[in-house]
Order: sequence, then structure tokens, then C-alpha cells
Amino acid sequence: MNTNNYPVANQLTIPEALNRAYAHWNAGQAQQAEQLCLQVLQVVPHQPDAFHLLGLIAHAYGKLDLAIDYLRKACLFPAVPATYCSNLAEMCRQKGLLAEAEQAARRAVEQEPQLIAAWNNLGIILQESGKFDASLECLQRVVSLEPDNPEPYNNLANTYKRLGQFEQAQDCYRRALALRPDYAEVHSNLAFLLNDLGRFDEAVASAEKAIDINPQLADAYFNLAQIEMSRMRYAEAQCRIDALLAFAPRHAGALTARAQLLMKRAHHQDALACARQALSISPDNAHAYNVLGQVLQALGQHDEAAACFDRAAALPGTVAEEALVARAALFMEMGRKEEAIAAFDYALEKFPASTRVMAARSDSKTYRSDDPDIAVMEAMLVRAMQPAISDRMSLHFALGKAYLDTGNSERAFFHLDQGNAIKRATFSYDEAKTGEWMQKIAAAFTPELMEKFNDAGAASERPVFIVGMPRSGTTLVEQILASHPGIYGAGELSALSHAVDRAGIFPGDLARWGKEDFARIGSDYLSRVDDLAPGALRLVDKMPANFLYAGLIPLILSGARIIHCRRDPVDTCLSCYSKHFAGEQLFAYRLDELGTFHRGYQALMDSLRKVLPPERFLEVDYESVVDDLEGQARRLIDFVGMPWDDACLDFHKTRRIVRTASVSQVRQPIYATSKGRWRRHAAYLGPLLNALGVAAPADDAQ
Repeated sequence: MNTNNYPVANQLTIPEALNRAYAHWNAGQAQQAEQLCLQVLQVVPHQPDAFHLLGLIAHAYGKLDLAIDYLRKACLFPAVPATYCSNLAEMCRQKGLLAEAEQAARRAVEQEPQLIAAWNNLGIILQESGKFDASLECLQRVVSLEPDNPEPYNNLANTYKRLGQFEQAQDCYRRALALRPDYAEVHSNLAFLLNDLGRFDEAVASAEKAIDINPQLADAYFNLAQIEMSRMRYAEAQCRIDALLAFAPRHAGALTARAQLLMKRAHHQDALACARQALSISPDNAHAYNVLGQVLQALGQHDEAAACFDRAAALPGTVAEEALVARAALFMEMGRKEEAIAAFDYALEKFPASTRVMAARSDSKTYRSDDPDIAVMEAMLVRAMQPAISDRMSLHFALGKAYLDTGNSERAFFHLDQGNAIKRATFSYDEAKTGEWMQKIAAAFTPELMEKFNDAGAASERPVFIVGMPRSGTTLVEQILASHPGIYGAGELSALSHAVDRAGIFPGDLARWGKEDFARIGSDYLSRVDDLAPGALRLVDKMPANFLYAGLIPLILSGARIIHCRRDPVDTCLSCYSKHFAGEQLFAYRLDELGTFHRGYQALMDSLRKVLPPERFLEVDYESVVDDLEGQARRLIDFVGMPWDDACLDFHKTRRIVRTASVSQVRQPIYATSKGRWRRHAAYLGPLLNALGVAAPADDAQ
């Protein structure tokens, strides 16, 4: 039965009504077009052309779910134009439904092989699905068919970038801009590429140009925020995300980036809410699942975190590699080393040429000189297609670790110097200002101040603070204490710095604080940690940088104890220099700055040692723990006021989460190989030794 002759409104036939509807749409009269389509569907409930136009209208009004629903109905019919399937593919891509998008796009190109828009859509979908070689083939076809169209060059460049072919990507971006200088999307994408190449100022300028051209281009704000995060300019990144969310409050990528920024400031509950909001908007967003996993991991919800990493890895997209690495690292953190090794192996199986996996698994193993990983990582650094600068940095640190393991000082420091230099170039650090700050802290804590407010703080015996330089044995001491059934090791908490920051400027405001202020800061701190293992008699806060607040702790928490971990200064600094820290240790990436910072830290602790209450302050030397584990362990347990438990001697068997650079070492029994380790590498430590005022050992002593 021919339904085309059925009358619609005003006695129009179906074809006449549809033609008029499309004419209204093309003239910008969406409401009239929509009314005619709905009238057509009243007469012919499954008319595909009407569904298609309704889908375009819904999409124009930002109703993506409705648009997809309409286009799905349009594409149910086998003979619909290929354009309908191509449009459905693009809308599914925007929704993150990449499998359905690919299926629709492939149907479009099969129906009409000359439909350039369909090949273009398919190329983008394959790119976002992580199928880069197939994407490249599609987009090269589009470029050959439309050599004067800038859009395919932009899309092709994006795929080249994903493949790590940065030179080809840059050429394509430049070609697109030559064809269209005001192409905002290309300026934004080029910014992200320049960031990967380590050309940060150029990257920022390119992203800002994109925003100047199109102030509503969401990706430009997002890319600019990512660039600022990569060089640890978190306040600037926050401004960009706030600007994006001001006009796109439901932008899932922006909400995910905000969650990452909140994590950087240790506002984990707020980060959790942001990540969950992103997923409520984009339920199949792999990046949001990956970030949610990171937040849950930081909150100690490890099974839930693993499930999120699994989900991120399973979803279509380009996040799977990162998620699989995160999953393996989570197992390391949980002390499940065999599962971690298996997870790294699986990640390499899925991504055989992954620099990220190779570098990430370096802490899970001790290298031998014949380890094939060493040759593979060396080859990755010299291949024609260079890794992104962040991956190069990770490879240098991994190789530095590998060569330290094998005793090859020359190669170790070649790579460590390279890795540290790359990292150091990403941020600003004022050595003199940091030193002056520590001097001000030392001067603020006078005997008179300590005496005046010695009973001002909130009374609690529960907190135990472990402070000192990173890599000075703080994790080892925490693990010994946390092996006691009555003591909870909380890891590196930001609770104290948050409580102090909330009260004012430190140490500038110290002179005006009274008894009530000190008590309030202490109560604020306790409120932040009260929910952590409430049944434990002692809670260990192992944030090494809390040495900056060591003088303040007795004033705000009158019952708290402080354990200061010390280690040979050169061994400490060498260990710092060999690690790419997850947190912000800005002083750690140049040997001379490391030494200067350590001298400032020593001077501060020398000053505080004179005023801290001796019954609440204990100093523990790493070397003493290595030489006399039981004696020092008993001393620690006695200091925190707990009865002895033999489990403290088997600390390496304790199943608990360890979130520090010492995650692998703390799972092993005490070993003495790191004592005096620096002497074997003294020839490469000149700037550090000079800054510390330490003489290089004689050749025969190395």
C-alpha cells in the first residue's frame, strides 16, 4: 500500500509535507519543521525521513538522547540514505557509544563508498576507540578526496598524535591552519600536541588563541587546563575549568578534570562527588571511570577502585592502557605483588609497545644486567617515533632505576639526569624563597612561645606524626608501628596542612594566635582523622613534610607524639633523585637544589630540637633500625605508649596499603644494601656533595 498519497495537514501528501519540513529546517524554522514531521508520523508512524529530521532538530537543541532515539528509528529501515547512518554514527560518538557509532558509520560507507562525511566520521570514531591504524586509513582517504578541506587534516593529525607520530601530526595541523588560519579547534589540538612535546609556553599560547577565536570552545579550555596540570600550575588549571563549567556545567571532561584537581589538594570526598557527577552525565566515559578509580584508591576503597579501573579498561576509547597500569599499581600498593606482576604482564600483552607499562612496572622488579626490559626501554628512547615527553621522562627514571640495580653508575646517572631535567623544566621552584620560609619557621618557635602555650592544644594521645625528608625511612618506621594491633598506619595525610591553612598564614600569623586558635586547629585536625580506624588507640600520620609543622604540633595537640626519621643526607638525597614522585617534591629534581633543601631542613630541625618537649619527640636513625631492628622497634613502641607485640618485627608481612615511593621495599625484610649506597656513585654526585658540604670519598673507599 502506497502511503505517500495519505494526506497530512492542509491536504499535503507525505512527500510534500516532508519537503516543506526540510525547507523550514533549512530556513532556520525548526518549530514549523518539527510540527510537520510529527504530523507525518501521525499518519505514517514509522516514516524514516521524518525521524531523521526530528533527530537533527533534537540535536540542534542539545537533546542528544532524544536525537539518537529518533535516528535509531530512522535507520531501522534498510533502504534509508547513507547520510542517516552517518549522522547516527556521529551522535553516538558524541554520547560515547563508540561501538554503536562504528557499526552505523560502517553501514554508511558500505551503502555509499563515496560519502566523504561518512568516512570522516568513521575515522574519528575509530580514533576515539583506540583503533588508530584503521582510523589512519580512513582519514588518509578523506584527505586524498578533499585536499583543500582543513577539517580532514585536523582529524588526521589527531590520529597521528595518538600513534605517537608527532612530526606528521604537527605537519597536518599546520596544513589545516594554512587552509584556515582561524580554525579554533586546530589551535586547541595543536596546543595539546605541543604540550606532549614539552613546549609548554607555545602550547598555552595556542590554546589561548583558540579561545580568542571561539570563547565557547570547550575543548580549548579543557586542553589548557590539562597543560597547566602537567606543569603543576593547579590554580591556573582551576581557573580554566571554572571558566568552562560556567558555560558548560554538564561537561563531563571538565568535571573529571575538577575531580583530578581536588585530588591534588587532597579534597577526596569533593573529588568523589565530581567524578560521580561526570559519570551520571556520561555513563560510559572511560576517563571518568579511571579518575573515579584513582579517587576511590586514595580513599582506601581498593576493591571499588579496581572495579573502576577494570571498567575503564573494558570501555571503548584510549584510556585502557592507563587504566591497566593503574590497576597493576593498585595491586602493588595493596601488597599483592604476584597479582601486580601478572597485571603488568597483561597490560603489556594488550599494549606490546607501551612505554607507560614498561616504565610503570620498574618498581615491581629488581633488574639484572641481562634483563630484556633494559634493551627494550633503551630502544624506545631512540626510535624514530619519539614518545611524548612525559613518557620519555618515565622511561629515563625507569632506566635509571634499572642501572642502579645492576651497578652501572654511568648509565644510571645518564638517565636519571635526563629524567630529572625533563621534570624540573615543567615547574617553577624558588630555592631562596623556600630556604627563607624555613628560616622564618625556625625563628617563630621560641622557648617562650612553647612555654606559654604548652597546654593550649586539643588533648588527644591518638595522633603520632612521622616526619622527615622523603626517602629517610619514614615508611619503614610507619610499617613497624602499624604492625602493632593497636596502631593504625594512615599513610601520608594532608589533614594537618589543611587545618593550618584554614586557620591562616603559616608562620606569619603565628604571633597573633592565642590559646583558642591553637585548640581550634587541633580540633580541626582531629575532626579530619577521627573516622580513620576509630577503634585504633594510635593513628600514625606519615606525611614527611609535616616536619615544617613540627613546632606547631605540641601547641595544637598537647598529647601528640612526633617521630623524626633521619638518614645519611647523601643517601637520602640520592634516593630522592632516583624517584619520580607522585606528589609535589619540587626540590628533588636537581642535585644542587636537593642538597640546599636538605641543609635548610637540617637547620630547621636543629632549631626545633631545642624547643620540642623531649617526652613527645623522638629521633630515629634509619641506619640504627637496619643494624638493630628489635632494639629500635621496642624503642618506638615504648615511645608511643603501647605494650610490645612481636608482630612489629615481622613488619614486611603486614597486609596494609602503602601509598609511597617505598611500596616495594617495605614488603621486604630489613636489608643493609642501601646504607652508604651513595659512595658507589660519588663521581656523579658533585653538585649534591658540594651543596651538602660533604667531601667526596677517596677512590679506594668507593
